[in-house]
Amino acid sequence: MIEMTLREIADIVGGTLHDVPDPEAKVTGTVEFDSRRVDSGDLFLALPGERVDGHEFAAGAVDKGAVAVLAARPVGVPAVVVAPRPHASRAIALAHDADGSGAAVLDALAKLARVSVDRLVAAGGLTVVGVTGSSGKTSTKDLLAAVLAPLGEVVAPPGSFNNELGHPWTALRADADTRFLVLELSARGPGHIKALTEIAPPSVGVVLNVGTAHLGEFGTQEVIAQTKGELVEALPPTGLAVLNLDDHLVAKMAQRTRARVVTVGLNSNADVRATDVSLDEQARARFTLYHRGESVDIRLAVHGEHQVGNALSAAAVALDQGADLATVAQALSGASAVSARRMDVRTRADGVTVVNDSYNANPDSVRAALKALVTMARAGGADGQSPVSVHRRSWAVLGEMGELGEESVLEHDRIGRLVVRLDVDQLVVVGAGRPVRAMFQGAVQEGSWGEEAIHVPDISSAIALLDQELAPGDVVLVKASKSVGLWAVAEHLTGAAEEAAR
Repeated sequence: MIEMTLREIADIVGGTLHDVPDPEAKVTGTVEFDSRRVDSGDLFLALPGERVDGHEFAAGAVDKGAVAVLAARPVGVPAVVVAPRPHASRAIALAHDADGSGAAVLDALAKLARVSVDRLVAAGGLTVVGVTGSSGKTSTKDLLAAVLAPLGEVVAPPGSFNNELGHPWTALRADADTRFLVLELSARGPGHIKALTEIAPPSVGVVLNVGTAHLGEFGTQEVIAQTKGELVEALPPTGLAVLNLDDHLVAKMAQRTRARVVTVGLNSNADVRATDVSLDEQARARFTLYHRGESVDIRLAVHGEHQVGNALSAAAVALDQGADLATVAQALSGASAVSARRMDVRTRADGVTVVNDSYNANPDSVRAALKALVTMARAGGADGQSPVSVHRRSWAVLGEMGELGEESVLEHDRIGRLVVRLDVDQLVVVGAGRPVRAMFQGAVQEGSWGEEAIHVPDISSAIALLDQELAPGDVVLVKASKSVGLWAVAEHLTGAAEEAAR
């Protein structure tokens, strides 16, 4: 963030100074809500949590070098205090926030981020890039960071830090040296993306797709499309909207923006398009990218055919910002998965390949991951290089996909049937509840599957089964919604849990 005095911060957020000996003291660092990560010159954000209250760590944060605390009550150390707001709009981020103290602090954080971003943009040095979609936001955010890096310093959120806390927290990482601020925008209902665009107004907006993620909260796919389109509606006339022409609901968003529109996709009419897509033995895509009569060959290092569309979107932004095709090709070819538990492919010493895509799941992302699994199993040896004369066994270890509402049972049934149609060798369904039972039954009913489909009650049972049954050369996909915590299976298989404990 830009340097600000405590007096300035109080004025911006509508707060009052408490226990501040010098109102002109400057915050020269950034904002942190984890007291363990506070550094000299930072502003500590005191947020109430479900288990602990950040206000209790205020003194320790100041001892570590924080200039002051942004809080909802006096804390005995220098603080900017904002009054609790039980009915604040951003209270949706903190369901446990009974008195509105967390909502007040989040609102203050949003105001602070807006002023910092506005000043950086006005100074002419910062471009804000927003990306949204039902799936692929985080992967595309990582690719955007990679292709924009040759053009200048990039700030992007770690993982999927894309809500009312993560959005302003990331925006406040931008400073005078930052050329691009890349943000992903998530929503749990209409108006949420619009609210995020008001925290850090984008001049570039990327919409990837409209799927069925969070269908239980939105109701219909049309409402999802309306919400995702809030991003392009927020763009200025001088801005850029990058739209996926292969998704008709996204393509229609061209009518909802004042900005220039650049389309991407496999569609022959796309401004930035891909042809001759093929996958290697690790499901990494190779394709030819066309733009304004020129072309370049791209070899992606990330896994899954769905990454082609993500890469095209990232390329479109970089090309618009001044990159040439050769630079884009080099950046995309060297871009690896940055965010954890997203198509993280690792091969053990015994030849078992584990695809850890366990961070989150919806029907679209599960379908994409299953197709990548099948490609890996059919295409080569355990080292990803040498061919093999036998088929590698494919395992799909799947848990519940959350937030699908009334469509949940049907969508889980469809995934179970898809596993059979793709000829995955073994399905392991993990967990209890009607949706996962529907996934298991869908697989059984789709084909003459017997022991090829197994339903286990919990993570420990899945681990025990895999430890006993996996053989050298097998390929294992692990995927479920974040709330399931299925990454424990993947990390056990790769030894990540043991390494972290040492």
